[in-house]
Amino acid sequence: MKHTSKARTAAITVALIAAVCSGCGDDDEEPVPPAFVPTTPTSTGTASPGGAATVAARSSKLGRILVDGKGRTLYLFEADKSEKSTCSGACAQAWPPLTTSVKPKTAQGVKPDLIGTSPRDDGSTGVTYNGHPLYYYQGDKKPGDTNGQELDQFGAEWYVLNADGNKVEGKGTGEDGGY
Repeated sequence: MKHTSKARTAAITVALIAAVCSGCGDDDEEPVPPAFVPTTPTSTGTASPGGAATVAARSSKLGRILVDGKGRTLYLFEADKSEKSTCSGACAQAWPPLTTSVKPKTAQGVKPDLIGTSPRDDGSTGVTYNGHPLYYYQGDKKPGDTNGQELDQFGAEWYVLNADGNKVEGKGTGEDGGY
């Protein structure tokens, strides 16, 4: 009986702390979209352990764009002026980088000579394409979504890329889906 009482007290304490902390924050902060949970990458955008990140091209309302191996849209960040990512911390939570632990793979429609890697400040290895670090957007809920297209967040705009590794201009899918 004592163990049950202690467990209940601990659970209530944790719940209260979580409730108090969820109300904390700065009203001036830019809202961060709900957590993005891709099925192949981890929540930080990392490829599966022992697996290589895959970059592919897929037709969309914006034309042929870069996606990961599961069809999730990949973006460039205009603040990145080289292969070195400038997105970390809260930025990397909203825009998880595509990372890999081994040489990334390319699928049909993607130019293998344009794919590369770059070390990130957190010690992981980011995947690049045509010199641009690649990112997911947490606001994309399913393959084909391009809700991050042309958003201005964390000091610069975000764009999907075409198979040549250049930004694509035009409005994203919003809430009505992707492909």
